[in-house]
Amino acid sequence: MSKKFRRNRIELPIGPQHPSLKEPASFRITLEGEKVVNAVIGVGYNHRGLEKACESRNYIQDLYLIERVCGICSHTHSTAFCQGIEELAGITIPRRAAYIRVMVAELERLHSHLLWLGVAAHEIGFDTMFMYTWRDREKVLDILAEVCGNRVNYGINTIGGVRRDVDEAMLQNMSKMADALESQVKYYLDLALTETTLSARLAGVGKLSYEDALRFGVVGPVARSAGIAYDIRVTEPYAAYGDIPVDLVTDTREDVLGRTVVRIKEMLVSLNIIRFCIKNLPDGDIAVKAPLRIPAGEVISRTEAPRGENIHYIRSNGTDKPDRVRVRAPSEANWRGVKHMLEGGYLADVPITIAAIDPCYSCTDRAIVIDSGSGTEVKDWQSLRQYSISWYKKQGIDVSAVKIPERKYY
Repeated sequence: MSKKFRRNRIELPIGPQHPSLKEPASFRITLEGEKVVNAVIGVGYNHRGLEKACESRNYIQDLYLIERVCGICSHTHSTAFCQGIEELAGITIPRRAAYIRVMVAELERLHSHLLWLGVAAHEIGFDTMFMYTWRDREKVLDILAEVCGNRVNYGINTIGGVRRDVDEAMLQNMSKMADALESQVKYYLDLALTETTLSARLAGVGKLSYEDALRFGVVGPVARSAGIAYDIRVTEPYAAYGDIPVDLVTDTREDVLGRTVVRIKEMLVSLNIIRFCIKNLPDGDIAVKAPLRIPAGEVISRTEAPRGENIHYIRSNGTDKPDRVRVRAPSEANWRGVKHMLEGGYLADVPITIAAIDPCYSCTDRAIVIDSGSGTEVKDWQSLRQYSISWYKKQGIDVSAVKIPERKYY
């Protein structure tokens, strides 16, 4: 490529603070005209140290921390955490508790997918659909509030089962919500398949082939929209999913439209799962007693979050506090494919391409690894800040005068 042609390239920075971003992240988009020829993605601005904080708290306290890995997917994280602890402790939860966990998980999936559908519609300027989907999402959040006591960060799980039971009135309200929502979800599916606004803006955008989806290791609707039939609820059932018929939704469009169709169809599956749980909810207890000290060992626990496979690694040292907690949220897997989805596309499609993985930034962000060429470096807060100041100076930005509050450790 000639030097003259290279000089016509433009590098467009987006973030870390930008109106289109729901959380801070950095995207450096290199353009030739309107076409994206390179994308550099930088995350890490929302690292909160939750994993390290778990090591200084007992398992019950950690449960509330883990729920806050993600505000939208709090139940799937607390479920994965509880399942791991229960396996280490040799606990089998009551079947009624397992069914309640599934009902809340599917309500969470409905709320998450409706939220995403509204955000996606807003990104392409289809604000009528945005308002409709968020209106319908309120019905789901009302049921979650009735069942769990909270619209988000539900607090329903505990080690050994669930904290709250469901009564007949709650089940009836849940059933009425499912019946009312089904017609709306079918309407959204029809829109996705026939509305020219959606097809013009989503079809062929953010392409990720079956082979590339496998290569990058993406999960959830991103993988299933590329034809990969992988869903932990089906491939490795947990809670009560082994008792419940779950239709595994896939699509072969390999683009943003396919990811939209998969999520909408998954909402119909969630409604059927909720109805099955209401009809077949077992009688009995909702929890069993769990020990305060968890036997030494390590475990990997997996759930199917709305965004995909969610993995928790827990290592116990035999005390009431974990030795190590590691969370691999689905967004951490899906980010790997975003650069490939962006390159070759157009600038106007960058926002919806990024949004199509339904990214969660804070649950992805981890500590920074610095390769100095002389081995691994362990840095305290001040030395890491000085490293950051030096790095930004090389980019022509002086942040040394920025005042920061005193660092408080857990």
